[in-house]
Amino acid sequence: MAKSSYYETDRGASEYLLLHFGASQQLLPPELAGCPALNFPARCVTECLDLRDLPPTARALDLGCAVGRASFELAARCAEVVGIDYSQTFISIARHLRRYGSFAFKVVDEGELTYTARAVVPAAIDRKRVRFERGDAMHLRRGLGAFDVVLMANLIDRLRDPAKCLKQLPGLVQPGGRLVITSPYTWLAQYTPRENWLGGFRRKGRPIKTFDALKKVLWPDFDLVLRRDLPFVIREHARKFQLGIAQATVWRARGT
Repeated sequence: MAKSSYYETDRGASEYLLLHFGASQQLLPPELAGCPALNFPARCVTECLDLRDLPPTARALDLGCAVGRASFELAARCAEVVGIDYSQTFISIARHLRRYGSFAFKVVDEGELTYTARAVVPAAIDRKRVRFERGDAMHLRRGLGAFDVVLMANLIDRLRDPAKCLKQLPGLVQPGGRLVITSPYTWLAQYTPRENWLGGFRRKGRPIKTFDALKKVLWPDFDLVLRRDLPFVIREHARKFQLGIAQATVWRARGT
């Protein structure tokens, strides 16, 4: 992932902890209770995978795991889950959650005013099935092995070279396994040099869309099985929110 101070700050950690673990009353005013954009990381698992297809010994990789909510959701169905993120702050928090099951953090109310909230891993999840490690999604370490599920939630548009990351995937997903990619396709030069964008620009007058680029890169090794929109909300403070619509694509690795 591209270096960015935001992902190592207390504010970044707080916003992501709310995105991953925040209840409705923590994230949104009462008028917006029941918003379908809540619980985004967990929905990347529950709404994108037919978990009945997973073998009892299933392995999962959560690439760009942030503070770990999707990793824990995968652990409810998989025997082993590896969560990897570039941010040392995020990985430290995720490891704390794995060890203790909860994490206290400050939430911005207004200006310098804050209050304390607590992220809690659902009690039914076996946290021991998950391990977290810091790593670079474009240069993954050797020895990770192959997985029945690889999840990349809102990662590709925060990488310096997303194509380099994608080219590693055929060696990571078991034949018949699933690859889940979600992204709002927010291409910004501060994270990804323009020449490395997968989409969001014109080439010879023709618009290049990220989904079409994904198909081109993945098609030799994967079949598309699902495409849908997943809304999410990031709370900045009590009166300001970011609403995003990630496009989720699910791919089946070719082979027996």
